[in-house]
Amino acid sequence: MPPELALYVAAGCAFIAVAGVGFAFVGSGEEKNRKMRLEGAVGGPLQTGRRRVSAVDSANQKRRQIQEGLKELEERQKAERKQSLTLRARLDQAGLLKTGPMQFWIISAILGIVAAFAVIVAGLNPLISIAAAVIAGLGLPRWVLGMMRNARQKKFTENFADALDIIVRGVKSGLPLNETLKIIAQEGEAPVKQEFQLLVEGLAVGVDVEEGMRRMYRRMPLSELSFFTTVLAIQQKAGGNLAEALNNLSTVLRARKMMREKVGALSSEAKASAWIIGSLPPGVGVMVSIMSPDYMTPLLTTPTGHFLLLGGGVWMLTGILVMRSMINFKM
Repeated sequence: MPPELALYVAAGCAFIAVAGVGFAFVGSGEEKNRKMRLEGAVGGPLQTGRRRVSAVDSANQKRRQIQEGLKELEERQKAERKQSLTLRARLDQAGLLKTGPMQFWIISAILGIVAAFAVIVAGLNPLISIAAAVIAGLGLPRWVLGMMRNARQKKFTENFADALDIIVRGVKSGLPLNETLKIIAQEGEAPVKQEFQLLVEGLAVGVDVEEGMRRMYRRMPLSELSFFTTVLAIQQKAGGNLAEALNNLSTVLRARKMMREKVGALSSEAKASAWIIGSLPPGVGVMVSIMSPDYMTPLLTTPTGHFLLLGGGVWMLTGILVMRSMINFKM
């Protein structure tokens, strides 16, 4: 073979070898890129879907935590409502924190004995003395305690919305929740001031906010305070804007207050009629006794008259309680 032809053949073989190697590298790179594009096209939506599923699972888990917390809080409040029926709880709700049940029963016994002794000294029937002892010893103290409790709760409800506004302004200005509670304990209106003082004192000795609010609800079992406790519980578990939530709660409480006042105004006529009907028989009896004493003497001097007076008093009390339940609109 001539040298020139051999050179051409060697150059051609070298070119074919180099082209083959280059094609192999280029082909493998394109295949690799194609595979990468395919994996990206398939894996991108999968990763996005996984992220979405993860976000949904996180939201569902947080929702379950809130629901479990609210259920636990509701069960605790039900148990605390049962505890609020005890005499110790009623004394606390009336603001008589330093008065114990034993002192209450001693005062009740003294009142019953005094009432029975007064009836016996007046020369009336012993049955009337027993009825007077029961009314003065058991009915009168509980009635006074109930009036004190209702008056205190009513005043707390009227001033609680203003206390929430103070908390909202404090939180918006950057103060911690505990500091805003201290402001209410120092500058609030009674009995809101007294209750928040007890709350702040508990927080100072290591009691957490949830336990402190539970104790406050035991002393003041109101729906407004229950709403406040629920808002704080949700905020601690799920986070969020506490100032906005409390501001909305304050608006709701003021709307409830306006509705309560409107219902009271609409039912004032029925309440006045009930008072007139309830006071009419005793008033007529007193007027007849003054104008014609002999006409009323048999009721006060004979056993039959005493029995009639006792029966009339029982029926009057029953009627008063029935009318009270009919005109008592609670919200």
